[in-house]
Amino acid sequence: MTSARPHPRGRAARLLLAAALVAAGGTAVVAAATTATPARAATVLNASEVTANLWEWNWPSVAAACTDHLGPAGYGAVQVAPPQESVSLPNSPDGVHPWYEVYQPVSYKLDSRFGSRQQFAAMVTACHAAGVRVYVDAVVNHMAGTNNPAGTRGYAGTEFSGYSYPAVPYGSGDFHRPGDNCPTAGGISDWNNEAQVTSCELLSLSDLYTEKETVRTTIAGYLNDLIGLGVDGFRVDAVKHVKKDDFAAILGKLNNTVAEGRRPYVAQEIFDGASNPALQARAFTGNGDVLDFGYAKGIRSAFQGSISSLANVGSWNLDAPSANVFAMVTNHDLERDGVVLSYQNGSDYVLANYFALAYPHGKPSVYDSFTWSNRNQSPPSDSTGRVTDTVCGAAWNCLTRSAGIKGMVGWANAARPVKTVSDFTAVNSNVIGFHRGDRAWIGINDSGSATTATFTTGLADGSYCDVITGVATAAGCTGGTVTVAGGRATVTVPANNAVAVHVDARPGTGPSPTASPTASPTTSPTDRVATTFTVSATPTAGQDVYVVGSVPELGSWTPANGVRLTAQGGGTFRATVDLPRSTPLEYKFVKVTAAGAVTWESGANRTLTTPATGTYAVTETFRGDTVSTAVATSFAVTATTAYGQNVFVVGNVAALGGWNPANAVALSPATYPVWRATVDLPPNTAVEYKYVKKNPDGSVTWESGANRSFTTPAGGTRAATDTWR
Repeated sequence: MTSARPHPRGRAARLLLAAALVAAGGTAVVAAATTATPARAATVLNASEVTANLWEWNWPSVAAACTDHLGPAGYGAVQVAPPQESVSLPNSPDGVHPWYEVYQPVSYKLDSRFGSRQQFAAMVTACHAAGVRVYVDAVVNHMAGTNNPAGTRGYAGTEFSGYSYPAVPYGSGDFHRPGDNCPTAGGISDWNNEAQVTSCELLSLSDLYTEKETVRTTIAGYLNDLIGLGVDGFRVDAVKHVKKDDFAAILGKLNNTVAEGRRPYVAQEIFDGASNPALQARAFTGNGDVLDFGYAKGIRSAFQGSISSLANVGSWNLDAPSANVFAMVTNHDLERDGVVLSYQNGSDYVLANYFALAYPHGKPSVYDSFTWSNRNQSPPSDSTGRVTDTVCGAAWNCLTRSAGIKGMVGWANAARPVKTVSDFTAVNSNVIGFHRGDRAWIGINDSGSATTATFTTGLADGSYCDVITGVATAAGCTGGTVTVAGGRATVTVPANNAVAVHVDARPGTGPSPTASPTASPTTSPTDRVATTFTVSATPTAGQDVYVVGSVPELGSWTPANGVRLTAQGGGTFRATVDLPRSTPLEYKFVKVTAAGAVTWESGANRTLTTPATGTYAVTETFRGDTVSTAVATSFAVTATTAYGQNVFVVGNVAALGGWNPANAVALSPATYPVWRATVDLPPNTAVEYKYVKKNPDGSVTWESGANRSFTTPAGGTRAATDTWR
């Protein structure tokens, strides 16, 4: 739930040094005083979307984590805290050197409480050598608080005052001021007023005049300095408070990354709670991904209630579509606000991270930082405020390097080609299981008792290593083993724990820590080649799709002994089979009913020869499928919603639910306030329909007026564009 008056951080209301409370991540700017050699990737970077967020770790500790843990585990990136020089507050009302210091820049020198420019550059180089990208928390909306005590200096000794930052340099004209695009006396009083939110001061922080070309160029100069040192992307702090066009102009000035020669990754912090669509996260996706606060809050509700409700994630009113999301279970702001899970929630927190790595929503991240009892307290540091090396244990959390999380990073990498969940099974309210196509399966038990149940795994028959408790080796599994027969497995899921298996972790194979997003395992028994068959097909109700062929592994031309392909969604079916290496073979795809009736695809036998090593994949279309005469009908309705509401279309034909709202078609909010869906409708048919809103309590609100209507054509497509009545 969101508050009626969305506070930018939900922090203490007082403004005395509250500018410092802005902590979220940063943006920053201009060049540095010393030159450093640009970092270049020593190895290919891991093909993974998983990020380890090592918040407020110092640079040597991040470097060591990349080398010893993140790279070998297959993480794609590490997110680090703002690296620019910030205020140093040894005597603040919130204690000695509160954590939020680093979100008050005083210069763009890379000399901070986390280390020097040289240490930062060395960290980036070490992470790249381990295959891990580096994303920087960038603070670009503002500089330091206008209410810092006179004489406050930065960690590099830089002097500054309210609107004067000579080390950048920024002067009075480089900031928004009352009457100069800020319609208030300086602060934000209406959090749904876009002019106030983007042009007035957030918690007394001096707000940069990003409409000015010189300011944009300075900010871009700082970010390009980081890119030149090898930085691969940015988590951008408080970007909700920067006009979208201004931020787009800044992004347009950025260089490509050094390691991969691509545009830097961007994840934007857009705090939820605004009712103004222009200030909601989905309105910012044109400039990059967004952090999904709603997803993190929904996960907390499930793991502190009933995890069977996770079956409904697809109907949650999330901040943005999956493709535009940087997903998280928690971060430094939210854990202190108590609105999401944190390390203080024990097994709920660990299991929630397993789930977030398994569920295909956004690009998942795992958060590690220091333990705290006071929301403002400093990370472990020396007498000058410089953060000391991370020592896992009482003072620092290190979930990212735990066996279960490392195993789930490999799981996420193996499952990455499949973007849907299949066979979601709720054994009871707090024991669930699901799989991602034929790539991976997980069972989660958020209860105090072990549970044994039989699950549909989607996996080929055989043995798999449980990656929560161990790894796959040439000798077998160091942890538990799951046996799949007929695509199903009977598994005991321990209390407050999980069991997870995937195609890249089978007995007799080594782990594949840097798993690529290919559709096949990166390792296999030495005399076998893991071969992935993918086919587009349109089976009728009751039909399954198989591959059958000339070798025993493909059934020796007997369909009943062939390999069943698992539905991936969108008419795509896939299975991975271990075939003998360097072997020519023939095969075909067939459709088989439960009664054994077989429909062979038309045409000659297909052929392939497996390679001597590695893996192999084929992608085909089932020959002889009947072309559908259905009319692809797109529905688009402009409708505003309250938090938790979703929009559906329902009508008189079966494809639209037969006037039953429970069977209505969900519309996507990806282009909010326009909600969209495309539905296959029968040709030459009179269709009546209406739009409905489903509320969080399960009730349904129908739009007013008469039924809408049209007649579908004989073929092709049709579009309906409407406005909610």
